[in-house]
Amino acid sequence: MTNDFILVTAIHWAAVVIYVVAAVANTWGVVFSKERPERISYRIAGAGLVVHGVALGIWWRAVGHGPYITRHEVLSSMAFMMVAFFLVAARSLPRIRPASILVFPAAFLFVALSIFMSPTVAKLPPTLRSIWLVLHVSFYKIALAPMLVTLAFSIFYLLKRRKSAPWLDRLPDPETMDLLAGRFAGFGFVFWGIGMLAGSIWAYQSWGRFWAWDPIETWSLITWIAFGIHLHLRRFFRFTGEKSAFFFIFCFTLSLMALFFTPLIGASIHSEYFK
Repeated sequence: MTNDFILVTAIHWAAVVIYVVAAVANTWGVVFSKERPERISYRIAGAGLVVHGVALGIWWRAVGHGPYITRHEVLSSMAFMMVAFFLVAARSLPRIRPASILVFPAAFLFVALSIFMSPTVAKLPPTLRSIWLVLHVSFYKIALAPMLVTLAFSIFYLLKRRKSAPWLDRLPDPETMDLLAGRFAGFGFVFWGIGMLAGSIWAYQSWGRFWAWDPIETWSLITWIAFGIHLHLRRFFRFTGEKSAFFFIFCFTLSLMALFFTPLIGASIHSEYFK
């Protein structure tokens, strides 16, 4: 097990280095309008994803369960899902590629943080051996990627409205960015909701109740409602532009609180992975 620990840590550091190189090349390409570095940054990020996947695979084999129990596993696999989703989405929809200036740095920060959390072996109790838990955790992780895309375009929108810079001029027009932000906010809302629903089914299967109102359940629901209000206002009250951008930044802050800070409040099943 010690050898696996050393190997996984080393490969994680390799993934961090590759993601950093991808982030630097990407930022250079976006800010200074260099097409080649920007294009290469996606290949570098793809290579980082492969290396990162090897680390997760080795750890999965060593501990005997998926990466969704300890804080190290959660942060690392969240970064993996985030990059994977973004690379696939960016290939299908090239207009979202400028959001990589936020996604790639977030990836290496998450992986680096996961290393400092120190990989530890956590045995899987019977209540955690459920496909609903896997879906619960996976969809929350997937939700983070479209949320980051929306956050990026919300910030870009505000910057473009207030400042003038050559690299901002090369971004899509404000109306397009607002449209993309709204659509990816919808993806995040749906994925978050599926994750919450799967968690409720898992809770009923394991403990005979759908909801317990522990801190992370409560804040997760509050966050989802906030995302829903944001989409409702956009759809029916023309709540677009700067108002929508600022409100989404507020919603994204709530999501960070729900995912990373509320597990530290009190004892619950969710606090286990942040011990």
